[in-house]
Amino acid sequence: MNQSVTSSKNSDHVVIITGGARGIGHAFAHRLAEDGFHVAIVDLHGAEEGAQALVRAGFSATGFKANVTNASDWDTLLTDIASSGKALHGLVNNAAMFASLDMQSFEQVSREEWMQVMEVNTYGPFLATQKVAPILAANGGGSIVNIASTSPLKGVTGMPHYVCSKGAVIALTRTLARELGDRGINVNAVAPGFTLSDGILLNTEHVEKFRDIGKNSRAMKRDQLPRDLQGAVSFLMSLDSQFMTGQTLVVDGGAFFV
Repeated sequence: MNQSVTSSKNSDHVVIITGGARGIGHAFAHRLAEDGFHVAIVDLHGAEEGAQALVRAGFSATGFKANVTNASDWDTLLTDIASSGKALHGLVNNAAMFASLDMQSFEQVSREEWMQVMEVNTYGPFLATQKVAPILAANGGGSIVNIASTSPLKGVTGMPHYVCSKGAVIALTRTLARELGDRGINVNAVAPGFTLSDGILLNTEHVEKFRDIGKNSRAMKRDQLPRDLQGAVSFLMSLDSQFMTGQTLVVDGGAFFV
């Protein structure tokens, strides 16, 4: 596994962001780097380039090319992090299939596509937590943030596999909070509304279906951007949220009230 360069201004505490090379994930990586963490970007494509962009901006970051559903990839990257002498502080489970999915009715979704979405969107966060939790516990605790969605809260149509996968992420957040609380690990989720990330903007079908509907349903009637989500993830990764676990923070401009 290739590891990118890091800056000399390294933090002693590492936060892993899956799917952090671009879009919302990279926005999270940038904010957490600003917060003083060493950011470990995990992605199938562009991880090193994403980390190098942060390093050029004066932050501390490393890129790992890895598949979040591959256990040996996790073992390798966690070994690399441990050998750096830095302490693992947290995990942001952001990697997911969404922007690349076609809109279709539930009758049209094939078994293969259903299982692929479930593997990435649900098994990915589950496996990541399995691998990371023992390390966090040995370090005295830490924070895990799962990126969910408001789609299962609203019953959005056109992508039943995606909607179900994000409902599972919320359920996973709650059960892991129970299991990991006595190990000093808090587990929470952030549920964004429809966000104009780089990947979404390339999918005109998604933009045409969801952009205006999302904007008009909000109390704050404007587009949601990746930067709108940064503060919630920063808070959940900070000591300010250390007595908060099992929660799902909805960040959508006031379209859905919990």
